[in-house]
Amino acid sequence: MAREILIKVAALLSILDDIYDVYGTLEELVILTEAIQKWDVDAMDGLPEYMQAWYEVLLDVFHEVENEVASKGRLYRLVHAKEAMKKQARVYFHETKWFHTNYTPTLEEYMPLALLTSGYETSVITSLVGMGNVVTEHAFEWLLGDRKILKASQIICRLMNDISSHQFEQKRGHVTSAVELLAKERGVSEQEAKRELRKRVVDAWKDINEAFLRPTAVEPPILMRILNLSRVIHVLYSDGDNYTHSGTLLKDHVTSLLVCPLPVSGLASGT
Repeated sequence: MAREILIKVAALLSILDDIYDVYGTLEELVILTEAIQKWDVDAMDGLPEYMQAWYEVLLDVFHEVENEVASKGRLYRLVHAKEAMKKQARVYFHETKWFHTNYTPTLEEYMPLALLTSGYETSVITSLVGMGNVVTEHAFEWLLGDRKILKASQIICRLMNDISSHQFEQKRGHVTSAVELLAKERGVSEQEAKRELRKRVVDAWKDINEAFLRPTAVEPPILMRILNLSRVIHVLYSDGDNYTHSGTLLKDHVTSLLVCPLPVSGLASGT
């Protein structure tokens, strides 16, 4: 169930990101952001039809999850997931206002917001909702307590995304990325800026590794959710933006994993 919930919410996030980045007008996005905060079917009045369709699916998915977790006494998990989605809408809208007002932030100002707009925090929180008894209220409190491992994972997600997709995003009118901001502030080329950002990604991986070497207040499966989602980001962005352009390398990964897997029986017998 945990994987099913994560996949559905990830799809909703991906569409929501595009709505804020590309399709919605500022006036429409004000209404959408307020509707998500209210979390009520009546709040979508005034939204264009395609936003209403997305909003209805959002409510339906979370209602379905609510039925699952409530029967097991885990409704507190859904509360955290809803709050994460509401926060996601707010930070998306904040970034949208930058774009519509032609505001260019400094890198120092950009990064805290960009870590949140990456959607990574919401994804991690959502990944815990359908897990077993190892996830408690304390686990969510620990996760949201400004944990170094979560921030490191957000850095990996945001910087790898920016490095691989910034040119495409600029063409479709997206807000500036860490690549352009660092290049401008340092007075260096975009290639040099990318090299510096890749070093920061390496440092973030070191922080994740360090977290696994130290005692923590939560069970290892919770740390593994953070690690595994970081691994997904590595697959998606280590060789270009394979999330946006998913018809090549990412398709090959999925095919090799689910359609044409290695013949394990043959490997076991030494053939």
